[in-house]
Amino acid sequence: MAEDTSKNARHPALDYHEYPKPGKLEIRATKPMANGRDLSLAYSPGVAEACLEIKDDPVTASKYTARGNLVAVVSNGSAVLGLGNIGALASKPVMEGKAVLFKKFANIDCFDIEVNESDPEKLADIVCALEPTFGAINLEDIKAPDCFIVEQLCRERMNIPVFHDDQHGTAIVVGAAATNALRVAGKAFEDIKVVSTGGGAAGIACLNMLLKLGVKRENVWLCDIDGLVYEGREASMNPQKAAYAQKTDLRTLDDVIAGADLFLGLSGPGVLKQEHITKMADRPIIFALANPTPEIMPDLVREVAPDAIMATGRSDYPNQVNNVLCFPFIFRGALDVGATEINDEMQIACIEGIAALARATTSAEAAAAYKGEQLTFGADYLIPKPFDPRLMGVVASSVAKAAMESGVAARPLPGLAEYKDRLDRSVFRSALIMRPVFEAAATAERKIVFAEGEDERVLRAANAMLEETTDAPILIGRPEVIETRLARAGLPLKPGTDFEVVNPENDPRYRDYWETYHAIMARRGVTPDIARAVMRTNTTAIGGIMVHRGEADSLICGTFGQYLWHLKYVQEILGGGAEKYHPVGALSLMILQDGPLFIADTHVHPEPTAEQIAESVCGAARHVKRFGLTPKVALCSYSQFGNLDCDTGRRMRGALDILDSEARSFAYEGEMHVDSALDVDVRERMFPGARFEGPANVLVFANTDAASGVRNMLKMKAGGLEVGPILMGMGNRAHVVTPSITARGLLNMSAIAGTPVAHYG
Repeated sequence: MAEDTSKNARHPALDYHEYPKPGKLEIRATKPMANGRDLSLAYSPGVAEACLEIKDDPVTASKYTARGNLVAVVSNGSAVLGLGNIGALASKPVMEGKAVLFKKFANIDCFDIEVNESDPEKLADIVCALEPTFGAINLEDIKAPDCFIVEQLCRERMNIPVFHDDQHGTAIVVGAAATNALRVAGKAFEDIKVVSTGGGAAGIACLNMLLKLGVKRENVWLCDIDGLVYEGREASMNPQKAAYAQKTDLRTLDDVIAGADLFLGLSGPGVLKQEHITKMADRPIIFALANPTPEIMPDLVREVAPDAIMATGRSDYPNQVNNVLCFPFIFRGALDVGATEINDEMQIACIEGIAALARATTSAEAAAAYKGEQLTFGADYLIPKPFDPRLMGVVASSVAKAAMESGVAARPLPGLAEYKDRLDRSVFRSALIMRPVFEAAATAERKIVFAEGEDERVLRAANAMLEETTDAPILIGRPEVIETRLARAGLPLKPGTDFEVVNPENDPRYRDYWETYHAIMARRGVTPDIARAVMRTNTTAIGGIMVHRGEADSLICGTFGQYLWHLKYVQEILGGGAEKYHPVGALSLMILQDGPLFIADTHVHPEPTAEQIAESVCGAARHVKRFGLTPKVALCSYSQFGNLDCDTGRRMRGALDILDSEARSFAYEGEMHVDSALDVDVRERMFPGARFEGPANVLVFANTDAASGVRNMLKMKAGGLEVGPILMGMGNRAHVVTPSITARGLLNMSAIAGTPVAHYG
């Protein structure tokens, strides 16, 4: 059975690495490279200017190149996971994976570098020679004791952070877990007895860290495969182990485990027995971290010590000691202040940040990511989960602060509070929720036309699109006005060079455009003269015609003016046809401190029918899935579960009947008040056994007054950040935004518009 399970897991893992393209990484340009001007700036002759600046002042390398956000993951493959010495080439999937984690959790760019060199001094020479390329070095999967030599030599000779994650990353997370475990047990570092198994790099580093946190050297007992490390022992010894040699006649784990407060295992399966645990102190702390099978399984511990505090390296048990809690964020803080090393102060700050975060109230995002798990501080929740979005702000800012205070920051930050806020915003606000949309949009290069191309917000959004996405902006506006406003805003873009411009006053396609518009509208009272006038003055109509003609993939309009005015032209030009497009509703994503909330229909149907409400529900559920979320839709009304015979209640009940007429791939319930939708306890009192658990994440209203009012109140009084509104039902061919949208909001909408229809689900 175990062999069959292994085979079943093997093929999906290999497919994951092979398709749709081999490996887990690729390189993307951060600047446009679409024409001769771009080439002249990126390479000769423009590149010389950046080179000369760096020659005169090496610190500017972080300003003009990617070095300040670039980490090397370096390994010789001599101690890869539990696979052992598999060689540099075979270690590459692991190193690529580490690079992906850097990018995913801290937005740090990374190159994996696998080196065929077993001599630690020669390996150190190679790593040191890479200093001009990187802002920091992450050593990975190098066997002990070679890893100690490599790290020491690199740290002595390099002026950038060098961090061996197998040692220090593990030690930091163990330190955080131990800090909180002792708090739960009511014990202190300086009073405890520690027994450890495993004299490798991680084990030694963890013991070194425990000493820094207050454990007394004489209270540490280290065992390895040859038994206790004692003074005079010769077998399998090195200077790192010798530092923990005890002067004693005791020789085995069984001899020394009595009275131990903390067992730290970084060895192998089955090393710790139930009889060992019975000899330990009251409320024992057991960190059995061997992977995949720990030194003792948690259920065996519970049998003999129900009050034990347990941690493992596995994700299927509480308190997983996972280095991803540490390394992305300690590097983030170190890079952002230009740290020359990662010192003890920075590591301890990292420990304190991780430990404090576990003691704080759990974030809604983490709770959603780990549904069903108890995430309240205590014996089963000593350290936060890797997907807790607060890790970035808390840990990176703590590390940056420690670097500055300890004097190793080459680029001190002017304000730590502002820095933490910036990190928090990058995770809590649109960046985190929009990531799946941006990733989907990156699978195609689409042309997005902006109707109000002269607006500075549009210009900034276009600049961000060129830097951060694969989509191409098209701006409708007068070229001279756009150029003037670009210069005023300090944006390094040229109309007609970096992006296409459609000049409504003078465009060679003018005749084609007005004739196309007239052909669409001729039987709706539009004469050729009117068509000519519209195509000179109405930028929304011009953008719609471009999409209709296939010259653009999607239109974004509405940065000024009234929503329904824009929608009229979108519907007239892009509605109908063989695909039967029609506006279903407007969906606004409100990003709040406790999680995302979708509101519909905020603009399209003032008093929707039951059929229109049902369409809006289905459209909202489809779009919510694009954000990687599971839709839970509440049909909101003044009536609650049939208690009132009012207009909104009747229409909502009609919509519910339509939705119930066939199987749906999402959860919905109604009709109900907003508090019942969002408060589980209220809903359970009013209507036990509703169709979904937990709070709703989509609120669909029976009129736009209610939906728009809720949307605006969340923005003005709850600090909600809006993404949208998303125009549902138009096949992603057009979106009408509102005048309050920001440049970042327009970038988010461009990503939504830039997603191929195939990703809509």
